[in-house]
Amino acid sequence: MTLVTLSDIQQARARIKDLARPTPLLPLALPELPSEHVWLKPESLQAIGSFKIRGAGNRLVALNAEERARGVLAYSSGNHAQGVAYAARALGIRATIVMPTTAPHVKITATRALGAEVILFDPAHEKREAVAARLLAAAPAPPVLVPPFDDPHVIAGQGTIGLEIFEELPAVDLVLAPVGGGGLLSGVGAALKALRPSVKIIGVEPELAADAQASWRAGRVVEWAAADTGRTLADGVRTLAVSELTLSHLRAYADDIVTVSEAEIRAAARRLLLEARLVVEPTAALPLAALLRHRATLPASANTVLILTGGNVDPAVLAELLA
Repeated sequence: MTLVTLSDIQQARARIKDLARPTPLLPLALPELPSEHVWLKPESLQAIGSFKIRGAGNRLVALNAEERARGVLAYSSGNHAQGVAYAARALGIRATIVMPTTAPHVKITATRALGAEVILFDPAHEKREAVAARLLAAAPAPPVLVPPFDDPHVIAGQGTIGLEIFEELPAVDLVLAPVGGGGLLSGVGAALKALRPSVKIIGVEPELAADAQASWRAGRVVEWAAADTGRTLADGVRTLAVSELTLSHLRAYADDIVTVSEAEIRAAARRLLLEARLVVEPTAALPLAALLRHRATLPASANTVLILTGGNVDPAVLAELLA
């Protein structure tokens, strides 16, 4: 399977320069790791509060005139939905988004506010891919499907994060990032392994939704049931499985995929809120949770980067984390 290249990622950055802003690396002092420099990559500072604008933006900008006229269709639990809606509004493209009823209300509301039509479905009875396929089949002129991760343009867009990390911190040793469908880890891995082959790339999942770890270890796609993945507070990684495309990237570029508990996710999110003073959603806390739990077994590092994927936290969850 053809993997996304460094050139693809560099082209993606040129395409999305008016949609996605570069985010800084912010230092985080951890008393548990006094000799290690830890840096935060806060994608919560994007206009939609998430890294997803990078991949969605790259996919939409690459559409030709005929494809733009047909509009786009996406499925997402929230952040990809907002990325597609934001890019579609900026480019004058009609957008329809399939979202689960279990998605945080704040994300559903934000997607609608960006001008997209939102179609809700019950994940206990249907798969989002099936809902999207039904809509495509019923449309006289089918819109262009924009998957959340199973697309080379989306992967390349997410990979622009890797370019920025290397340019600001060429001596980066270790990068930890959440992994759901695998698009982010695929793109960041492709970029950084090309620029600094010695860097270690680690994916992080909740114990309750560890389908990517199972797939990476088995060398094949392993799907978890929605009833299982839906148990985690980290709604951004409740995907049922990686794709063949992202698994190929993960097998090529990821050095490991580790898991953390729900209590560790909550504790890490609280620390980021109170110590880093960054509003983050639970998914974004996965890298810090993993660094604190697994530091003894993670690769040695003088410069570690934690990718904070988003800040679109439900107000009720935020109140719980701060309580």
